[in-house]
Amino acid sequence: MEHRAGSPPLRMVAHDVVLALFITVMQVQGTVAKVAIEGAPRPLSDFGNLGYALLVVSGLVLAVRRRWPVAVFVTAALASLVYYGLDFPDAPGWLGLFVALYTLAAYGDGRRSLVIAGVGTAVLAVGWLVAAADIEPRAAIGWVFFRIGASVMSAALGESVRSRRVIAADAQRRAELAERSREEAARARVDAERLRIAREVHDTVAHAIAIINVQSGVTAHVLDKRPEQAREALRAIELTSARALREMRTILGVLRDDRDGRVPQGGLEQVDELAAKAREAGLDVTLEAASPASPLSTAVDSAAYRILQEAFTNVIRHVGPTRVTVVLNPGVDVLEIRVTDEGRRTPSPAGNGTDASAEPGRGIVGMRERCQLLGGELDAEPTPRGGFEVRARLPLAPEGSRR
Repeated sequence: MEHRAGSPPLRMVAHDVVLALFITVMQVQGTVAKVAIEGAPRPLSDFGNLGYALLVVSGLVLAVRRRWPVAVFVTAALASLVYYGLDFPDAPGWLGLFVALYTLAAYGDGRRSLVIAGVGTAVLAVGWLVAAADIEPRAAIGWVFFRIGASVMSAALGESVRSRRVIAADAQRRAELAERSREEAARARVDAERLRIAREVHDTVAHAIAIINVQSGVTAHVLDKRPEQAREALRAIELTSARALREMRTILGVLRDDRDGRVPQGGLEQVDELAAKAREAGLDVTLEAASPASPLSTAVDSAAYRILQEAFTNVIRHVGPTRVTVVLNPGVDVLEIRVTDEGRRTPSPAGNGTDASAEPGRGIVGMRERCQLLGGELDAEPTPRGGFEVRARLPLAPEGSRR
């Protein structure tokens, strides 16, 4: 006997018990009523009331039809074969069998249950036809074909119900999977946005702090001897810090709302202003920039600006006053960026604002990540003359926009 995994809820058990009692009463009462009207070749009381027992067994067994559908079908089928094989009255004694067949197909495991139902129906059909070989009148054999057809229809109805239930469960699983996928995609977008904001904050703050560090060192050095120059350095500190605050508000504004009117992100249209700020920090910047054939995408434009900003910041922090050459070469498919410095000109005196001994930060790593996100590449390495060069290649059609 097959025991189905898990027990049906109490409500279903009660429903099956009531159904089993109803079917049992219908089979017994219907057969008794038909015998009273038409008579029967063998009364139900023969063989120690075996006819009654078979009708009762084939009905009551339905009380556990969901828990053991195969065993219930086998029991009902054997009862039917014995009942009709002993020539008991042909009355509604097949109701329990039809319900058992439906249950086997509806609550079974698909193909295996259908095979059992098909083989069982074939055996029943042969047994019923053999038992009805000498039936009189011959027109009564129509009830045999009715039982065969009704058995097939019961199994087909059960399989239809099972298929719809499987389709509904599969649709539910797909919906849950799609919901989880949407949640994971949303989390991935949030993580990507957080990473982008972290990069923007790093680039903005690092650049501003590097310039403020240099200018404050200059101020401390010339405050007593050249107050006018100290005043200019303080003014540069004020402008740099104010601009850094504005950029921070712009970057962090996306965490609060999506209203328009915020300061736009940095782009290559501001490269001259960026170079001017680098000159104020002591760099001798030479800018060679060609105009792109078509406007750059926002992602490429912003990434290029941040790479230049970070490259200037690294030179200010680790080298100090030196000559820097910047080349922007927008090609057909790729924007090439090259930032080359000539290295330290003289040993750095204490208090000039440079930090040659500082541990390397995440500047180059951040620049490389920006390039890789757009499908580009970045190289950063010392030059033979003691300087340092950053080379970046950004596709004009970033990977994110090709999908």
